[in-house]
Amino acid sequence: MKLVLERVQAVAGSFMLDVDLALQGRAIGLYGDSGAGKTTLLEVIAGLRRPERGCVRLGDTVLDDVARRQHVPAEARGIGYVPQDGALFPHLSVRQNLHYGRRPRAVSHRPALSLEAILSALDIADLIDRRVPGLSGGERQRVALARALLAAPHLLLLDEPLSSLDDAHKGAILPCLARIRDEFEVPILYVSHAADELFALCDHVVVLHRGQVSTSGSPGTIFERISVPGYRLAPRSPI
Repeated sequence: MKLVLERVQAVAGSFMLDVDLALQGRAIGLYGDSGAGKTTLLEVIAGLRRPERGCVRLGDTVLDDVARRQHVPAEARGIGYVPQDGALFPHLSVRQNLHYGRRPRAVSHRPALSLEAILSALDIADLIDRRVPGLSGGERQRVALARALLAAPHLLLLDEPLSSLDDAHKGAILPCLARIRDEFEVPILYVSHAADELFALCDHVVVLHRGQVSTSGSPGTIFERISVPGYRLAPRSPI
């Protein structure tokens, strides 16, 4: 499914996001320094932040068109968003958190994924009756992913989902993300500071710098270029 952000500008305090992007692929990576605008961009796509200018389209659906005063609210976009902390409800069990993620069928036209298939893919069937405070960081992230998938999203937005995990837990979750991408055929927009995660998961990487697109391309091309001595991230010059 194609995601287009046409001349989109969004303000977050003193920060300005200013991007013009057309993305299509199984998994797209967003890379850049802290404060580059990666989370702000996800929030615009998810409908959590309204742009001041521009148009956002997912496939044939217009999600935002500022000039026409069109805005689809977050809960009606059919987009799954997993923030860095997973945003699970600590007072609910894993089962209750998962059922909270189910959406009315009118929101998404994708075929529903069965709870059993999701539990198996993410290896969390044995956690179903556990309480959230007793879960490890890796377990929480897998439950958050499962909750997002139960909404049958057209697109899954992941904001540094592995940043707080050690290498062992990262190694356990990356294959789960690959299964989401390949077996469930849910496109992923993946934010990370870690080049190895983007190499493992993504077909294409977009680099943001100070709210603008600096460069984009295959992971190999991008990280070979960035590793060249003297190379500096900078917004792409207007064409």
